[in-house]
Amino acid sequence: MEEWFMALTLFEKVYWVVAGISSVILIILLIMTLLGGDADGVDTDIDTEIEGDMGVEFQFLSFKNLMGFLTIFGWSGIACLDEGLSKFATIAISIFCGLVMMFAMASLFYYLAKLQSSGTLKLKNALHQIGEVYLTIGANRSKIGKVSITVQGTLRELEALTEEPTDLKQGDVVKVKEVTENGILIVELLNT
Repeated sequence: MEEWFMALTLFEKVYWVVAGISSVILIILLIMTLLGGDADGVDTDIDTEIEGDMGVEFQFLSFKNLMGFLTIFGWSGIACLDEGLSKFATIAISIFCGLVMMFAMASLFYYLAKLQSSGTLKLKNALHQIGEVYLTIGANRSKIGKVSITVQGTLRELEALTEEPTDLKQGDVVKVKEVTENGILIVELLNT
């Protein structure tokens, strides 16, 4: 193996070293990504009281994409050299192939990240949902209480007010008719 490497020209050695090292690093990065060891800068610990979604940005320049570029740059360069292409053609083709790989990887990770659920609670989804009073709610918006209600597939206890003329007691069935700007539900007694 050592004799084979020593017999290569400096130009060929550069391509083999770049291809070998970047391939190992890229494989490790991809395994870590698939196993959840790396989120590439995306913060997944989002407080459930935040409304709105920060979104995922398209990242063309990242460490993963750089490793993808170097890997394809190296291997396509080796393929060009094996075909006997000139140094200029080898460099041009390997740079082009590397850039295509960077774009493909950036697109892949962008769309994979968009599939990820942020867990952000959107209180607007509570509108018209039916729940149960958990802590007494004062009549005519006099006292904030709590309701147990299913929002986005999860049972939650949320603050609520009512415009009913009487207090809503624990166990009363209510329907959300409005969500205030500060995140308090306005509920009404559901006639059963």
